[in-house]
Amino acid sequence: MLEDEDINLFRESIQGVKKIKQNTYVPPKQINVKKKSEQREIREQADTLFYFSDEYEPLLNEEDAVKYLRKGEDSYLLKQLRRGDFSPELFLDLHGLTREQAKLELASLIQACIDEHIYCASIMTGYGTYTLKRQIPRWLVQHPRVKALHRAPKEWGGDAAILVLIEV
Repeated sequence: MLEDEDINLFRESIQGVKKIKQNTYVPPKQINVKKKSEQREIREQADTLFYFSDEYEPLLNEEDAVKYLRKGEDSYLLKQLRRGDFSPELFLDLHGLTREQAKLELASLIQACIDEHIYCASIMTGYGTYTLKRQIPRWLVQHPRVKALHRAPKEWGGDAAILVLIEV
């Protein structure tokens, strides 16, 4: 509780003060959500592209079926991929793309799998000049979210496709 003495002291100190007239309105700052989400998407794609080096040469036996299993993962995952136990939820067709375009699309696919909580995806490399068919597995094994990959069974594209398991 305030004492009478304190109240009187306050009234003396504000004597002669005019009340301020507030007649201006400052609207709240508008945040452009669309622009912010576009910037986030670009940043995430750049982060994913960071993992794909063209100089890295993993130890992949390219004469056999394309296959890779991240260290520490259950070897049964490769058998399941080979048999077609996993159904891909996203499909990426790289026919007719250059290496740089394919790299961007691959980065987008991995980011989409992470964002959408999709565990298995299929990448159609085609045959063509075998450039992408050889390069795609080399890029994939560099990404820390790729658990395993294997040449797709016939129902998901056979020799012209790769099934990928992504850690979500």
